[in-house]
Amino acid sequence: MNWYISVLKKYVLFSGRARRQEFWMFTLINLIISIALMVIGGVVGFTLLSSIYSLAVLLPSIGVSVRRLHDTNRSGWFMLLCLIPLVNLVLIYFLAIEGQKEENQYGPDPKAA
Repeated sequence: MNWYISVLKKYVLFSGRARRQEFWMFTLINLIISIALMVIGGVVGFTLLSSIYSLAVLLPSIGVSVRRLHDTNRSGWFMLLCLIPLVNLVLIYFLAIEGQKEENQYGPDPKAA
């Protein structure tokens, strides 16, 4: 849960680097919360509950994704690959590979800290 909270604290921070664990733990917790809100919204009859949550965490999601790309020494503009069908699999690959162990143009290695 600390990974999730730390990403929310860096709400719109697009500079720096994010570890794989930070990105994927945020994604996992985000998915679990979204599914839970869909179920609760279906039971209560307010189906927009999950959509409101998704809109609330949109900027932190983009921010952690950009920082994750920075960790692999890629520009945040690679996020635009998610708009192209099938090519977005390349983006998933970039988000899943290990980051650079040494300092790059986006900052020091977050694992070393």
